[in-house]
Amino acid sequence: MVTRASEVLADLTARPLQPALYLVATPIGNLADISLRALSILARAELIAAEDTRHSKKLLTHFGLAAKLAPYHEHNAEKERPKLLARLRARQSVALMSDAGTPLVSDPGYKLVRAALDAGLTVISIPGPSASLAALTSSGLPTDTFLFAGFLPPKSGARRGRLEQLKTVPATLILFESSSRLAKSLTDMADLLGPREAAVAKELTKLHETVMRGRLDRLAAEFTETPKGEFVVVVAPPASDQDEPSDEMIAAQLDKALKLESFRDAVRSVSEVLNISRTRVYELGLKLKRE
Repeated sequence: MVTRASEVLADLTARPLQPALYLVATPIGNLADISLRALSILARAELIAAEDTRHSKKLLTHFGLAAKLAPYHEHNAEKERPKLLARLRARQSVALMSDAGTPLVSDPGYKLVRAALDAGLTVISIPGPSASLAALTSSGLPTDTFLFAGFLPPKSGARRGRLEQLKTVPATLILFESSSRLAKSLTDMADLLGPREAAVAKELTKLHETVMRGRLDRLAAEFTETPKGEFVVVVAPPASDQDEPSDEMIAAQLDKALKLESFRDAVRSVSEVLNISRTRVYELGLKLKRE
């Protein structure tokens, strides 16, 4: 098998490379996830534009590839984009790599691809590793319809506003989050999206890979401190309209709960029993108290 793989790679590498912009997906952790086709493109490209050349050089060195590298990231993109386009117009082959995973997903490659296509240049995607898809497929949540929403805003007000926009999207949500904001984001998700099923994937394909599954409120309780690692959060879609309880049903449940619990505890209990957001129960409860 190994011999056959070597033969296939040798055959691919021996072929002339078509002038084009190649979007090359690279491993998100485990270097063995790189494809033979990706290796053959990186071996033959006249230039590799990389988000972090130091990081990319380690990958190339691991596979014994010597290639010309140029940095292309959000801080120099406006300056470097015309240079890359000039190479493409001169019928050169340019490979674009992100730090990990598939280019253009939460990195500055989109404008380069758009400009290349507008100029009538060839763009070819070399598919491969993707943290968002790896998290989705291992989450156990619906995969028929999903939305990649990237990173949530860092500040609480803007983050909660974005979650309000996403609340009614009829799809499984995929989000990236930093370790420093994970706990606060999960708390906001539990508050605004309700006790939906979710998964938190950590260090995908790496030695300490873990996928924690459960309701958002319970996952929020698990991450009370700043954890280490890189995270993808996957959240189940909202319940269908016919399953959504009416205000009257919520009020009846809340009235029962308030005879046994404090207002705060009653809100939490009703939210869990009816599988709806605490915010909706809380706001309805305040309205009823005013009335």
